[in-house]
Amino acid sequence: MIKSVIAASAAAVAFAPAAALAGPYVNVESNSGFTGGDYSSTLLETHLGYESTLSDKTSWYIQGGPAIDFPDDAGSTTELSGKVGLGVQATERLSVYGEVAAATTNEMEFDNLAANVKAGVKYSF
Repeated sequence: MIKSVIAASAAAVAFAPAAALAGPYVNVESNSGFTGGDYSSTLLETHLGYESTLSDKTSWYIQGGPAIDFPDDAGSTTELSGKVGLGVQATERLSVYGEVAAATTNEMEFDNLAANVKAGVKYSF
């Protein structure tokens, strides 16, 4: 199953129109959790993504792929995860961004997705 997801993602990028080839990327991200100094788990996300602009001040991205969960008290499991985000350059020094992320939680079943929403502002000096 995982191999077919990776192959399908790679094929989608490979056979996309030429203009779309300007923004593909690979993103590998590791997030570890701790509670009171005790390790709980690490999620290793290995995503294939695409980013582009909507205007001279607005950009977006979408990425997804396998996510391997390494909990402290059990063996690893492989899930699927993805993210979509948007960034806006509000002024020369101020940008605003947002992201929605989701992942399967039970052996790649989509009936109970874990979701997160992130939003922020960035001021550059």
